[in-house]
Formats: sequence, C-alpha cells, structure tokens
Amino acid sequence: MPRLNNQERDAFLETPGVLMRIACVRADGSPLVTPVWFIYRDGAIHFTPRARSEWLDCLRRDPRVALCIDEQPHPYRKVLLEGSARFVHDIGEDDAWRDLYRAIAKRYVPPDAAERYIQDTLDQPRALLRLALADASVKTWRMPRGDEPVEGIWHDRYYGQGTRFKRTD
Repeated sequence: MPRLNNQERDAFLETPGVLMRIACVRADGSPLVTPVWFIYRDGAIHFTPRARSEWLDCLRRDPRVALCIDEQPHPYRKVLLEGSARFVHDIGEDDAWRDLYRAIAKRYVPPDAAERYIQDTLDQPRALLRLALADASVKTWRMPRGDEPVEGIWHDRYYGQGTRFKRTD
C-alpha cells in the first residue's frame, strides 16, 4: 500500500477545503467523532473548538485524540494521527491568535466570506489546540499512481489465507 512521503503528506495537509474528523472519548467512555476545520502549521495540526463544543469538554478531561484527514476524490490520500492534543490557547484568549483562525477560515471559504464569518462569530469564544506530528503516531496512505502495482495494495492482514494477494513470505 503506497504511503505518502513527507513532502506529499505536507502538501496534502496544506490543501484547502479538506476536513478533519476528530475522535475523542466522552466521560461515559463512548466515542465522539466530529468534523472540523484545521490548519497545518509548524509541523502540527491546529484546530479550534468553540466554548460550548462537546468535544472541548472531552479533551479537557482526556486529551487523547485520533485525527482522520482524508479526501474523497482519487488518489484517496489519507493521514491518520493518534496522540494527545495540547492546549495552545484556552477560551477567552481568542485575540492572541485570531490571525491564525482567519487563516483557518480562509482554507474553507473565500476571503471576504471568511472575514465576515469571523466578525459574525467574535462573541463565540474558541480554544486553540494542536497535535504535533512529531508527538503522534502518523500513518499515511494513497492509491497507486502511474506504473505502481495496483494488486495487493491493502495491508497483508486484510487478505485471508489462501486468497489471491495474501503474501506467503
């Protein structure tokens, strides 16, 4: 299964419009998955829950997260991360990092709409969290390109014994 090299991974993480799904654990132990906007800067994924977000409460109690950043169109690039999110700015410190939030918003909506969105939500305080790739388990994947083999692209564990693509070595 082809993996993204670091340059391909970074280029993908900087692609505008790609959503991230964050998984965390509720107090009762049940999982919570939420699609969110993010930005990749300085070797880390930065993301911003609002003050009343359920997942913010989850991360205050238990900072462990799984992040899934993927795309629907070919070549189906995926970056999966597991680690502990770190608070960079807590609720009420929005003015200190509003320019970063502006950059996040511009990844998902046109610049004029992003600025309008920011102005319309100034009264919705947010926290800023990050997960550094260096501090996380990171897995990447993409579909084969060009003359790369397309047979047996999944991890060997997915192929049953005696099936066509099961490796025997």
